[in-house]
Amino acid sequence: MTYQYTLYNEPFQAIKDGYKKVEMRLYDEKRRLLSVGDHIVFVNKTNGETIEVVIKGLKRYRDFDELYSAYPDKTLIGYKPGEPASPMDMLHYYKEDAIKRWGAFAIEIEPVK
Repeated sequence: MTYQYTLYNEPFQAIKDGYKKVEMRLYDEKRRLLSVGDHIVFVNKTNGETIEVVIKGLKRYRDFDELYSAYPDKTLIGYKPGEPASPMDMLHYYKEDAIKRWGAFAIEIEPVK
C-alpha cells in the first residue's frame, strides 16, 4: 500500500539528505493502517517536491518523551548534529491532549531509490 503525507521543508530535506530515518506521528487511526513494507510519498509543503520511502519498522510509544528516549542519536529523528532536541518540539505539530489520547508512533523509513 502507498500513502501520502505532507512534511514541512526541514524534515523533508532531512529525509532527502539521508540522515532522518524516523518519521514521528501520532498513533492515530490513520497511522494504525501502516505496515512494514508499505510506501509513503512525502510531499514538501513548501515546493511540492516528493520523495518516496519504504517503511522498515513501526514502534508505538506512550508519548513523544518515550519516543525521543528510544533514539539517542537525534539525527535519526530529524535533528542536525548538535542541534538541541526536545519532545516539546512536537507541540508545534500536535496538541497535548491529542498526544495523551493517541500516543506517539515512530515510522522507521528508508528512501526508495
